[in-house]
Amino acid sequence: MDVKLPLCSLLTLLAVINGNGLNKMDMRIEQVHSASPHMHHHMDPTLVVFFFQEDLKVGNTIPIHFPSRDLNSVSARLLPKEEADSIPFSSHQLDHLLDLYSFPRGSPQATAMEDTLRQCETKPVKGETKTCPTSWDSMLDFATSILGSSNEIRVLATTHITRASGVLQKYTITGIEEYPASKVVACHTMPYPYVVFYCHYQESQSRVFRVSLTGENGDRVEAVAVCHMDTSQWSPNHVSFKVLGVEPGFSPVCHFFPADNFVVVP
Repeated sequence: MDVKLPLCSLLTLLAVINGNGLNKMDMRIEQVHSASPHMHHHMDPTLVVFFFQEDLKVGNTIPIHFPSRDLNSVSARLLPKEEADSIPFSSHQLDHLLDLYSFPRGSPQATAMEDTLRQCETKPVKGETKTCPTSWDSMLDFATSILGSSNEIRVLATTHITRASGVLQKYTITGIEEYPASKVVACHTMPYPYVVFYCHYQESQSRVFRVSLTGENGDRVEAVAVCHMDTSQWSPNHVSFKVLGVEPGFSPVCHFFPADNFVVVP
């Protein structure tokens, strides 16, 4: 298997992942962000990454929040598959897990662990296949089970050309490249004592783009964006619909990925 991600990008991705700990409460799946000119001025800036497909044009300017990651923070680490597989990963084992990591019940860390386990155990929506790999190898196993083991796979992640400022600002689109992928696996990092991925595949069509962006303050980002072409099976309460002011199935919904989330394509 050949993971088509430049070594420097892979190391950066893993470094960012390893710098994302339990205090990063904005990494819940329902907080995937938003970016739309239609958003309300009082909206939580961490929700700014959703946008409409028609917004994706060179020269267009849209507000986006790319969270900055403290790569030097002491937090979650990526475990080898053997070690990760030896640790229970179940809400039924929560009390044991809290004792294992010495987290008091009701603490922010305990709440984050419980929330991650709950989301990982929630049934997928119609047409969705999901899992929560607890190691890089397990993530690759899931991705190849969807994309086909005979395929070379490519891991695409957002990269910051300049140091991320972490501020909500307007970005101008300076370039767009589409990856012609028939299937897409998206993975999001979750708050947990060690790195856990929330990975899912939706049977409905998705389009994957790499978008070159320049911020008002000079920030330059090569961002991964995914447009979901059919949202008719999504929950009406999904945050994207609140941000964009639309209903399920109304139009494609697109969103940018923060630096420690990624997509896997053939």
